[in-house]
Order: sequence, then C-alpha cells, then structure tokens
Amino acid sequence: DRYIEVWNNVFSQFDNDGQNHYTELKQKNIDTGMGLERLAVVCQDVQSLFDVDTVMNITHKVSELTGAFYGQSHKSDVSLRVITDHIRAGVFMICDGVLPSNEGRGYVLRRLLRRAARHGKLLGVNEPFLYKVVETVVHENECQYPELREKMAYIVRVIRTEEENFARTIDAGMRIFSELLSAHKAKGESTFSGADAFKLYDTYGFPIDLTLEMCADEGMGVDEAGFRQLMEEQRVRARKAREALGDLGWAGIDFGKDMPETDFVGYDRASCDAKVLALVADGEFREEIPAGTEAIVVLDRTVLYAEMGGQVADHGELLGAEGTRFTVDNVQKNKGGKYMHYGKLTGGLLKLGDRVQVSYDETRRAAIRRAHSATHLLQRALRDALGEHVHQAGSLVEPDFLRFDFTHFSAVTPEELRQVEAAVNAAILRGLAVETKEMSLEDARRSGATALFGEKYGDVVRVVSMGEYSVELCGGTHLRNTALVGAFHICSEGSVAAGVRRIEATTGLRTLEELSSAETMLSALAASFKSTPADLPARLEQQAAELREAKRTIEQFKAKESAGGADEMLKKAVDVGGLHVVTCSQADCDAAKLRQIGDVLRDKDSAVVAVVASVNGEKITFQCVCGKEAVSRGVKAGDIIRAVTAIAGGKGGGKPDSAMGGGNDPSKLSAALAAVEGIVAEKV
Repeated sequence: DRYIEVWNNVFSQFDNDGQNHYTELKQKNIDTGMGLERLAVVCQDVQSLFDVDTVMNITHKVSELTGAFYGQSHKSDVSLRVITDHIRAGVFMICDGVLPSNEGRGYVLRRLLRRAARHGKLLGVNEPFLYKVVETVVHENECQYPELREKMAYIVRVIRTEEENFARTIDAGMRIFSELLSAHKAKGESTFSGADAFKLYDTYGFPIDLTLEMCADEGMGVDEAGFRQLMEEQRVRARKAREALGDLGWAGIDFGKDMPETDFVGYDRASCDAKVLALVADGEFREEIPAGTEAIVVLDRTVLYAEMGGQVADHGELLGAEGTRFTVDNVQKNKGGKYMHYGKLTGGLLKLGDRVQVSYDETRRAAIRRAHSATHLLQRALRDALGEHVHQAGSLVEPDFLRFDFTHFSAVTPEELRQVEAAVNAAILRGLAVETKEMSLEDARRSGATALFGEKYGDVVRVVSMGEYSVELCGGTHLRNTALVGAFHICSEGSVAAGVRRIEATTGLRTLEELSSAETMLSALAASFKSTPADLPARLEQQAAELREAKRTIEQFKAKESAGGADEMLKKAVDVGGLHVVTCSQADCDAAKLRQIGDVLRDKDSAVVAVVASVNGEKITFQCVCGKEAVSRGVKAGDIIRAVTAIAGGKGGGKPDSAMGGGNDPSKLSAALAAVEGIVAEKV
C-alpha cells in the first residue's frame, strides 16, 4: 500500500510454457501505458483513486443518501467505495446499451448493481437508492460523455427497476436461508453447507457475503471451500457448454491461418466465380465429395450472405463443370473470416481447387432485404414515437418477417403502435433512396449514424442511409429504395425481459398474404352472422346485447323457480321448538344453485333452519341457512354444517346465517339430513 503504479512499461520478450521454459519471441514489443485517474491522484495530491474529485463527489452523494460518511470506519468506507465504483460503472454500461440479465455482460452489470445495493443494506438503507446517484455520476462525467445526459432518464429507470427486482430476490432468499439454517440447527450442525450456500447464490441470486454475515450472526460458520468447489464445477460446465457450441456452430474444425478470408462480393452482384478452398464432410477434411454428400464448402469468395447481425443466411447453389451442383441452405462466418457454406451435393463430383459459379436465391434475398430495410425504418419510428432512449437490443430478419427487440420500460400503447406503423409506411411511400457508404468509424459517428446492438466495428464501417430519415451502421443487405419494402404491418408487441420489448412485423408478400387471410376469415365470420364485414361490429354488438338480455331472462326464471321450490319446501317444514326445519336433496345442483335456494328460504322465513344437499358423482354438497330468528336463538348455520358434513365423511363451515360444506360418502346422505332435527332440538 506504500506505492501506486502510475505508469508501467512491459517488455515482451519470452514465451513461458508454464514449466519455466522460456523461448525467445520472434516478434518482441514494448507495451507502455499510463492510468488517467492515477495521474489525477498525483496531480491532486490525494491518497487513492477514490479521493480524486470527480469520484469523491459521487461518494459525497452516496453519503448524503446513506448517512454514512467517509472516514468514520474501515467497514463503512469499504461499502462507500464499492457503491461509488459500481454505480459509476453501471451508469456507463447502461449508456452503452448493456441491460441487466443472467448471462454475458448483462450478468456483470447485474452483479455490480446488486453488490452495490447489498452494501447499501449494510449501511442501513433498505429501499432503492442507487438510481438517485445517477444524476451525480452524469454531472461529473458529461463534459467528456455528453450521451450520459441524453440517456439519463433511461439509465435511472433501468437501475431503479433492477434495485426493486433485487429487493424481491433478497426477500425470497431470506425465507430460503431461514429454512436451510433451521435444518442445519435441527441436526446440531455448526457449519452451513457449501451446497446450500451455492444453492442460495446460484438459484436465488443470494450474495455469498450476505450468507457469510448472516451465518456469523447466528454463530455458524460456512463451508467456503465446498462453495468454491461448486462454483468451479459450474465454471467448468459453462466452459464445456461454450466449447460444445464451437465456432459459430462448427466445433472441432480449424481451417488454419494460411487459408485466406472469404471475400464477400454479394452486395451488388447476384453471382460470382469462386475457387473451392476446403471441403468438410462427417467432421473430416476431404479432397473430394461425391453426389449425395452433406458437407461444408469454403470458397475464396462468395455472394451468399452469412448469418450475422440478426439477418438469416442466403440460400443458393454452387454450379461446377459436368453437372456438379451443390445446394446451399445455410452460411456461417467463422472467427477467421471464412464463409462456411452448408448444404448437399445433389449432382456430380466436387473437388478441392474446383471453380464454381456461386449464386443466391434472388426471391429469398429480396424478401430478406425488404424485412431488413424495414427494421431500420422501425427503429427510427420507435425513437420518434417513444423517445431517444430506445435502442436495439436484438433482432431477427427473415424473408418478409422481422423481430425487433428494443429498450423501453412500459408496454407500447395501441395508439403508439398505430403511430409507429403509420410512420414506417409513410417512409416506405416516400420512396427514400437507400445508399451505402464506407467511411471511418469516427466519420460515421460524426454523421449521426446509429450503431446496432452487438455489432463489432473496425476502423472502416459501412453506413446505410435511407434519405435523412435513417442513418445506421450495418453490414446487412438492403434495398435500393424504401418503396420496395411494400406493405409493413406490426403483428404483435410484448415484453421479453425487464426493460426490453419486442415487436414482430411483416413486409412485402407476407403482409399481403396475412391481410388476405384475415379478410377471408372476416368475410366467413360476417357470413355466419348474416352480415357484411363493414356491418359486422354493429351485428356483434347487437348479438351481445341479445345474449345479455337472454341471460337476464334465464336468471329471472331461475329465481322464480327457486322461489316456487322454496314455497314447497317450507310447506313440508318440521316444527322444532318454534323453528321451521327443512331438509331435502336436489338433483343436478351445483354450489351456486344450492346457495340461491338457501338464500330464498332464508329471506322468506326468518325462523327457518334449512339444509339442502346435492350429490354429484361421489361427492355431496351441503348448504345450510338460518333465518334471523333462528340465529337469535343460538342456532348457527356453521355449527350445523360441521355436524352434518362429519356424518357424511366431510367437513364444512361458514357464517351463522349461511354455511356450506361437502361429504365424501353419498350412502350417508339420508343419515346426515335426518340428524338435522336432533341437532336443532339440542340448540333450542
């Protein structure tokens, strides 16, 4: 702790094989770098990075919210530093398009925010507070990062939502922790198992440091070694899972560094001549493949677009001499820049070094272009309608279909959806010219181009402009004019994750097909109601009104029927101490019907004590009611129903004037009803 390294120099000279054997590198280099904030420590004459003014101002805000001030104690200082560091990192990550999730960089963000929230709890803050620090982080950094101010409202919403979600996670984890702790204590154990600590962490997101602290409060240790072993096993499983995925879906094949990258020439050409550089079948390199073989073909150049950036791959074919035909149904680009053409040789013999004519399915490519160009128009329309915080969070572009995930923190209203759809169609009808240019990344940013989620850009980028309406960095295939998109229709909108919404839409022929299908269905529906599509809404409303009226009429008849039946039951009532006891069984009555009969009996006779039953299969349903006079004399429906249902092998309960229960033995129905008079006699 006596020294802080401000500037370092690394001289790379040897390769260490891990066995203390050093081999001199053919290419040596010097790596030198200086930390900006470390230099600020020197210039401001402070003790650490956390004491630099721009960082300490964030800590002051945290202190204001938590009531803990820097320098009070080592423990609180650690928490203040953690919160300061993590909220600053979180703000920048969210600004760059990262959202909390359970994988990848989203998981890193989630852990940072949750660890900061956890340290807030250690300082006595039991409610969301991190989002209140965002304004200070933005203020301290916006001079060099003005985009922070532009996206501040969005960043605040993301962090607040994550804090609220974590609060619920902690509450759920606390309950599970208490159950696991009780189980250990019941066994007389003094150590909380590593398996249980891992379960809390892995399944419920419960921080291990929280488990350690809470166990310590209970005088119990934690098997940290067991926890770490399970964590390492999980990492191994994760590594193996990634390895199983291989290089973009193709594991185990290394085409080597000597093979050149495939040159993609398919932006403005439908076909090209190419040379076969590699053939792979059944997981092995081949010199040649015969007809009928499923294989991967690598070419020196191609017009077939590989699946990337959300856009699906082209389909096409490779044609060679003497009837050689290889049908391509998938194309993947590996990390080495080789385009792997997946498919089947349907004719002839294909050999290494052969020349082939490569072409794509023009109908499919045109449909993909329509959907991809519409995706760019959709993003612009969403930002205009919902706000500039909207950013792409994933996409899928298929022939005449698109799925677009975007950042937004509430459901898009039907009116907003109509506005977005109308804006996209308006841009289509304007016939905007679609132009692509290659330029430096810096020039692209100055032009206002929007970068798409998940893309990695080199020094030279491809910018796709649709008039002045949309300017984006994109490597996909597009139309020459927006008018070629045809009809655009939004099919659905919904949530896919916290703060992420999804729109699915169609373009071109698929939109026309779906509209035609909907029109056919509407016409059939109208015909069934003896109406026309235009008059169908009014006809349906009329039908609904008629159904409501019919239902009211039926209910009135049922009420009259119940009243008439009640009169007959009351005529057969047995006098028990001045109360009128009614017992009977009704066929084909559900609970609602029995309740209705009981209500009528109680309303008609204040001295009534009635038990009405119905058998449905192997079950009996009992309804008991007591009039006001019966209740005033101490006869309660709940008491009677409990006694009656017990005889029939069941149970029940309820209020003094109305109670319901069930029985499991239909053979005891008569005995149960016969007991009612005696039960009432005992009460009065």
